[in-house]
Amino acid sequence: MFVPEPHCNAQVAHPALLLIMPPARGEGMEEWPWSGRHSQCIALMLACLAAGALTGCSKPAREDVAKNLQERLISAKSGDVVELPAGKFQFERPLSLTVSGVTLRGQGMNRTILSFAGQKTGAQGLLVKANDFVIEDLGIEDTAGDALTVQGGTNVTIRRVRTEWTRGPNENNGPYGIYPVECKNLLVEDSVARAAADAGIYVGQSENVVLRRNRAEFNVDGYEIENSENVDAYENVATHNTGGMGVFNLPNLPRQGGRRVRVFNNRIEDNNSPNFAPKSLGPIATLPSGTGMYVLAIRDVEIFKNAIRGNNTVNVYIMHYATAVDEEALQATQSSQLTQQIFAPQDKRFYPFVQDVWVHDNQISGGGQSPDLRMASVKALAGALHGKLRDVLYDGRVDASWGRMGANPGRICLQNNGAATFLNFDAAGGMKHPISDLGSYSCELAPLSPVVIPQLGAGRSSSAGGGQ
Repeated sequence: MFVPEPHCNAQVAHPALLLIMPPARGEGMEEWPWSGRHSQCIALMLACLAAGALTGCSKPAREDVAKNLQERLISAKSGDVVELPAGKFQFERPLSLTVSGVTLRGQGMNRTILSFAGQKTGAQGLLVKANDFVIEDLGIEDTAGDALTVQGGTNVTIRRVRTEWTRGPNENNGPYGIYPVECKNLLVEDSVARAAADAGIYVGQSENVVLRRNRAEFNVDGYEIENSENVDAYENVATHNTGGMGVFNLPNLPRQGGRRVRVFNNRIEDNNSPNFAPKSLGPIATLPSGTGMYVLAIRDVEIFKNAIRGNNTVNVYIMHYATAVDEEALQATQSSQLTQQIFAPQDKRFYPFVQDVWVHDNQISGGGQSPDLRMASVKALAGALHGKLRDVLYDGRVDASWGRMGANPGRICLQNNGAATFLNFDAAGGMKHPISDLGSYSCELAPLSPVVIPQLGAGRSSSAGGGQ
């Protein structure tokens, strides 16, 4: 910030606040305040006091920060840092930014809070359609819809952001906490998401993504990686959600063919909270409580060095699209526009099979001990297994067009996962020929390459190579 002469030994407490302090002894001042250039400071201070509300002379009231933030975002130029003071600021309407190259910065995710409680118009809290965007060190609370949406941005960084619905899990909460979609070169780090009615942290239809050191809790789904390519998700925590993390493709979205996703060094534990998603959000309302991680209709996924434990229905679920989004799920949510537009219609571009998944060197235990029996498919499977499921479930659906021989044409590989139990429950065959022996699935695939994005620095990629 530029501070004009005369120098007044000023401390900048806020961009609009100049606090004039006397110089300390020994700074060449014989008597304060009646000498030299500092007498000019007194004149400046008195002028500010006389002017009262002149910009730059007084700290703006809290309501002024809320009132003026949208104007600041509209008038911002590339390279600007829009900095907010500590405090809780109330908004009745959504905020938006369309200028590239802007940083929005608070004083900490629990110190600078943008509250949308009682929001009167709009759905999002903050909607960003811009490149080279950074948001850091603030919280977004109680939005009517999604808390933070970033759409179509390149080189986007979301750092130390908290999204939360403070009343806790509730079907009237917004669907998504952190919601970047159609982005390229995306970094989401050190952030927290709580009580979203769909996913706490979502990444959709995006490319070159790093999710690291985040925490998702008390959401329906902790993390969703949807229709995205080249993703590294590591050192995250998912706990006390309905489901911990989903890696999947869906039909009827502009971008198809998500693949090459690495999930490593995460803790996905005790995701046993009740599902509170309304049916209007589609089949997410049928996600079984106690789902640790699910891998759906995607290929080239590597899952390693994670702790996946204590998820009561299943720790890891690997499946074809029709197993997850079956007729029961479609019927249960048939009134939902999302079901009608995304999940139910046929899409010739969409490939529903799962293949080339390598799950290795994880700590997997304690799954399937008390499965959620709301859904008939889970209830039937649990009934066939005397009430308990397995740590790792695979539906066994394969595509004859692969032309692969042998017992594992889908190349689902499981290695070194402790004492994790396993079952291929033969969904296509009506569960008539289940396989619990890991022999045919004790294989390995080529490790996926680390993701490289500019935010990690020149020539740097995200950590931990696979295949170790």
